[in-house]
Amino acid sequence: QVQLVESGGGLVQTGGSLRLSCAASGSIFSVDGMGWYRQAPGKQRELVAAITSGGPTNYADSVKGRFTISRDNAKNTVTLQMNSLKPEDTAVYYCNAQIKRSWNRRGDYWGQGTQVTVSS
Repeated sequence: QVQLVESGGGLVQTGGSLRLSCAASGSIFSVDGMGWYRQAPGKQRELVAAITSGGPTNYADSVKGRFTISRDNAKNTVTLQMNSLKPEDTAVYYCNAQIKRSWNRRGDYWGQGTQVTVSS
């Protein structure tokens, strides 16, 4: 079994900051890409930020310059630092990871989601 457990999130005022963390645990051979997605009410889930095992990152245009994704490969964790938050950042944020449970078994895993609410 593989689990992604998220922490962080909550309620913050416009311009504030929050930090989301996600830890992968269980029967893990290796972790490839990790990232954060979000889904606002009535909208599709969208990519917020992603990071490869080697370090290159990718951000949604709407968060560039405000959010920073990082990871600790030794601990199988990924963190999203969110600064200058806006009401439109309000959503449920999901951690995602591509995890190998053995050299030939790769799967896509999701966390349970954590609510981020930005008040105006």
